[in-house]
Amino acid sequence: MKSLFAVIVSVVFLVSTLSAQSNEDKEKIKIYNPFADAGKDIEQAVKTAKEQNKHVLLQVGGNWCPWCIKIHKFIAANAFLDSIVKADYVFLLVNYSKENRNYDILKKLEYPQRFGFPVFVVLDGDGKRLHTQDSGFLEKDESYDLKKIKTFLLTWNKEALNPEKYEDKK
Repeated sequence: MKSLFAVIVSVVFLVSTLSAQSNEDKEKIKIYNPFADAGKDIEQAVKTAKEQNKHVLLQVGGNWCPWCIKIHKFIAANAFLDSIVKADYVFLLVNYSKENRNYDILKKLEYPQRFGFPVFVVLDGDGKRLHTQDSGFLEKDESYDLKKIKTFLLTWNKEALNPEKYEDKK
């Protein structure tokens, strides 16, 4: 009986410790700045993208969103995906949280929050919205799909939208 009690106490302790650690980990991960001026940041990203002949890639979400953190880590941890983002885009995180929902910015971006979070928005070097990507289509099981993310990134980069690439060369 004492050994059963010891096992139960050990299991309860282990579960509570793991739960506390997972909550602690969530609290530590802060990739979004709820107090950033998203309008100014996007304006600067667009200017930089134009200068560098790139597009802007916005990831809209919040620190409260586990899938937002998960995709950010997924891309950063994959050297190939990370290199595509760095080569083809000026990347910017745009916060959506109770502290700052950035409604005015999301209105200008044509309401990307309709897809849930995270959501990606691609802008050209003039700030024109080219595409809004529902990240749910990039998922696979409890994570993200490398091939789907690669396809998304390469389909919306500047080179993919270069009209010369599609001209009839008779």
